[in-house]
Amino acid sequence: MRIALAQYNYHIGNFEYNTAKIIRGIQEARDRQADLAVFAELSVCGYPSGDFLEFKDYIDKCYRAIDEIAFHCKGIAAIVGAPHRNSNSKGKPLHNAAFFLENGKVKQIYLKGLLPNYDIFDEYRYFEPATEFDIVTYKGKRIALTICEDLWNLYDNPLYTQNPMGRLAEKGVDFMVNIAASPFAWDHGGERKNMLSQNAIRYRVPLLYVNQVGAQTELIFDGGSMAINAHGGITHELESFSEGLLMIETDEMGRKTGTKPSPDADHDKKVENIYKALVCGLKDYFGKLGFSKAILGLSGGIDSAVTMVIAADALGAENVLGVLLPGRFSSDHSVKDAEDLAKNLGCPHKIISITDTTTRFEENLKPWFKDLPFDVAEENIQARTRAVYLMALSNKFGYVLLNTSNKSEAAVGYGTLYGDMCGGLSVLGDVYKTDVFKLAGYINRDREIIPVNTIIKPPSAELRPDQKDSDSLPEYDILDQVLFQYIEKRKGPDELVQMGFDKKLVNRTLKLVNTCEYKRYQTPPILRVSSKAFGMGRKMPIVARYLG
Repeated sequence: MRIALAQYNYHIGNFEYNTAKIIRGIQEARDRQADLAVFAELSVCGYPSGDFLEFKDYIDKCYRAIDEIAFHCKGIAAIVGAPHRNSNSKGKPLHNAAFFLENGKVKQIYLKGLLPNYDIFDEYRYFEPATEFDIVTYKGKRIALTICEDLWNLYDNPLYTQNPMGRLAEKGVDFMVNIAASPFAWDHGGERKNMLSQNAIRYRVPLLYVNQVGAQTELIFDGGSMAINAHGGITHELESFSEGLLMIETDEMGRKTGTKPSPDADHDKKVENIYKALVCGLKDYFGKLGFSKAILGLSGGIDSAVTMVIAADALGAENVLGVLLPGRFSSDHSVKDAEDLAKNLGCPHKIISITDTTTRFEENLKPWFKDLPFDVAEENIQARTRAVYLMALSNKFGYVLLNTSNKSEAAVGYGTLYGDMCGGLSVLGDVYKTDVFKLAGYINRDREIIPVNTIIKPPSAELRPDQKDSDSLPEYDILDQVLFQYIEKRKGPDELVQMGFDKKLVNRTLKLVNTCEYKRYQTPPILRVSSKAFGMGRKMPIVARYLG
């Protein structure tokens, strides 16, 4: 059988766009003599649709789109993902479903059995899990059709009480098809490949896997659609972060050796994949919202430099405005570094001094501040003054302000609410400072784009004389290790101390993370590139006092 794997970028709720894209994919697959075209999980409406799934009209549009797509399935069959109404009066009103379309009709509907309800996933909020699983028979082949998580109970995953693929395998199948909406995380790709490979080995049949690509606000999907033979070898694979239609001859898969997944693949390409993911996330956030121009404060520091490069790559250099906002504590080399970066990229830039404005603020506040010494209040006035200028330009000329804070800063509250924490999108909010430096190295791999001085100078907010981040924070190479173990790995304070970290450092760091939760509730959406990002995947109470 000749099968087309369609790795496409969908738009949530844009039914005309998604339907037209799927129909074009079916037509192209038919032109290339495919028997079956396969599309991703919930491709008709986009994933995740959130509470739109609670609207009757939204589901009605899904059904009308399915009928329209089915009409074009003549001389070819297709598998598409969409919500399906639950016919049982009890349980959640919908199922997450895969529709098998043939000869202009819906031939069969497969319902997802394993519904993830962790990290960014919240499928139990909307969907009822299936308890019955049937194979699809098409052109003499017995197909085990599954949806994403249905393959993740390979060896009795404690999260689940049933194994859909195991039930299907008992009925005898020729190959598996899995349609997915599996988000990108820099350390997830190898795990995913290994899981798919192990399914093929366990059930001794080939596996065809289709994942969506593109970004939906915070979530970024890398694609990575592939074909795996019965020995667990990857025989075909689509490029990550790119749309494509991959043709597979199932009869030939058994004759291809394929390559086994590498356990070190995630780490080997970590920086490159994070960069590609951030470009994809920024580009789709702007494109799907109808925006085209970005603005950011350009400080001469590494965070704003890396953000500007990513924005220029995603939107075109001419559409990214860098605004230099020097104050009385800004160093001359920071201004020059920022100017050199803008020139290297070909981005427009402006210089607006904030000194007069902040001086006037301090003078007006002097009767109330009395003779109290200069402290964080005056520092934050500078950060908020910069935000006022940036937002004014944003409003006047239609720019979207990009937030440039990194994950290390966001974790410990090293940022000013309504100041440098402003923005419509946080580009680096899921990237630790040490990885920001690695991104800068990746950007400069062929030529100097980010000035070397920006990379080698000690990080500083430049809000008081001779200020350095290390004055109030541990060195980032140590801090980031503690943060990673606490946030991503969920290690408590006692466990961190047992790992060899200094107890005072651990207690201070964790206290900063926990007490600054209120700040993170007020930040813009953060592009997710790790397995535990701030935002929709990390739900923490603001008023807690947990320290272990």
